[in-house]
This record gives sequence, structure tokens and C-alpha cells, in this order.
Amino acid sequence: MRLEEDIKLDYSDVLFRPKRSTLQSRKDVNLKRTYKFKYSKNEWSGIPIMAANMDGVGELDIAENLAEFEMITCLTKQHDIKKIKKCKNIKKIFSHISLSAGIKKEDFENLNEVLKEFSFIKFICIDVANGYSEHFSKFVKSVRDKYPTKTIIAGNVVTADMTQELILSGADIVKVGIGPGSVCTTRIQTGVGYPQLSAVIECADAAHGLGAHIIADGGCTCPGDVAKGFGGGADFVMLGGMFAGHDEGKGKLIKSNGKKYIEFYGSSSDVANKKHYGGLSDYRSSEGRTVRIKYRGKIRDTILNILGGVRSSCTYVGAPSLKQLSKCTTFVRVSNQYNETFVE
Repeated sequence: MRLEEDIKLDYSDVLFRPKRSTLQSRKDVNLKRTYKFKYSKNEWSGIPIMAANMDGVGELDIAENLAEFEMITCLTKQHDIKKIKKCKNIKKIFSHISLSAGIKKEDFENLNEVLKEFSFIKFICIDVANGYSEHFSKFVKSVRDKYPTKTIIAGNVVTADMTQELILSGADIVKVGIGPGSVCTTRIQTGVGYPQLSAVIECADAAHGLGAHIIADGGCTCPGDVAKGFGGGADFVMLGGMFAGHDEGKGKLIKSNGKKYIEFYGSSSDVANKKHYGGLSDYRSSEGRTVRIKYRGKIRDTILNILGGVRSSCTYVGAPSLKQLSKCTTFVRVSNQYNETFVE
């Protein structure tokens, strides 16, 4: 047994320290980034916020809306040829979507079929809850060998060593986060996890040293958390719960006491397993919860709110662009970041 005693931090444990700024307005902040990826050599430009590949979030209608803002949507693993063909704008938005696959044989077969039909799609997200298995690294390598010109996202991990392992196996982008999501119960079900901000800081440093990139996946509850992810060195920030509950997600609408709610659930929850795999196997347990989110209407207002918050963060610390945010960031540790006196 070994104990690490140095403090690890979540987004709620810190605030940005404000600094003198020459920016006159939030509108002067440039949120666009341009990245060239290590293995695929593809270049991508846009606002590096991603919708997670979760039911009700990683959907084509969401993708169409996010693409208008040059943001990326990781489609759920259930998007096959038939489903993608229904999207009339697929050739217009293809640079802002990623296919998703697990490491099961049927997942890989579906990925291959989709890429035969839609070879112009550039991103592949290889997604498992636990990215620490040797089998996962070998699978990433096999996908890299088969698709040398595709930009490969792989995860999830939370430590520098495994970030480096996945990059050396062929990942262009490593997805970082175990347990921080709003509908994830991994931390209480297994006792495994890592505070998200510290994970982002450590994994970003490891990835950038090898010329690769990371996604901060999970743990954001507000626009300020999105900014903290970027401030900690993340190249992309992935959102699930913050993009859930909208019309475009096509989630189950529930009416109760005159109010509207949308059902939202974790990818490892009972609901997700029953829906996609016929239920949980006897040897495993659910690591996700099912919740009701207040119905939020159109996603456009949520997007604008998030982008406005990130722009404001940049003005407070004197960053003229998102690219400069991490260089301008000084975090201060806090015991409380928000006055909840009148919060219901």
C-alpha cells in the first residue's frame, strides 16, 4: 500500500486570480484555436468545446447546432450508417463530429462500416470507462495502424503515465477524467478516481511534452469550470450534463407538477445498459445514475452562456485569446467559491 499525501484539486477548489488587462471588451477575446495533430497530421480550427458521446448529448441535432459555433460533437456509439444518413448536413458538419467506438468486436465493425460510407469523417473517439488496461492500449494501436490519417481520441485516464502510454500507442488526443461527471457513480461504486483539475494539469503536461493533446472530460457544472479546464492546460473541454436537457437531444420528456424535465443518465447506468446491451452482466454493477434535468429548451442559449463566461474569464486574467488563457492563469485555493444564500 502506498499513500500520496500531496493535495489534488477539483474545479471547485480554486478560483482564477484576476490580473491587469488591456482588453476593452469581452467581444475582443478570440476563442478559436487551431491544432495540428501528432499522428493524423490533420489540422482543425474552431472553439475547442465538445459534446460528450452520451445519450441525449452526442446526437446529430446537437452536432448541427454546435457546428454553427465550430464546436465538436462526439456521437454516441450507436450511430450507424442508417442513423448518420438521416443527417442531411453531414457533409457540411463532418469536420465538427467524431465517431465513437468501444473495444468490443461489434463496435469496431460498426466503426469500419461507417467509415467506408463516410470516409471524410476525420475524428474517431475510442471510449472506455477504464483506459488502464493493456488490451485498450493495444486496441488503440490497431486502430491507428488501420486508420493512419484519422485523428484518434482515446480515454479515459487521469495520470501522466497512462496519458503517455496512449499517445505512444497512437492517440492524438487523450480523454482525461474518471468519476467527475454529474451522472457518474464510479467514485462511490469503486473508490477509484482523481480530482479533475489536478488530472487535467498533470495529463496536459505529459501530453504536450509528446506533441499531443488532451480533453478535460467531466466535472464542469458552470461556465467558470469550463474556463478552469482551459486554464489548467486542457486543449478541449468535453461537456455532458451542461449540454443535456435540450430539445435537440431528443431525450425523454417528463411532466411533473406543471414542470418539464428531461431524463439524463450515465453511459454505465442501468438504463443505458438495458437500452443498448440488454442489461448489465452478472459480473458487473452500474456505475451511473439516472436523473431528471429541468427542461432547458433550445441549446443555443446554453452555448452562448458558456462562451460568454469563458470570454469573461479571459478578460479577468488579461488573456486576449483562449490560447493565452493557461499562460495567464494563476489559481488560488479556496474553501468556498459561491454564495448560495438565495439558491433554491
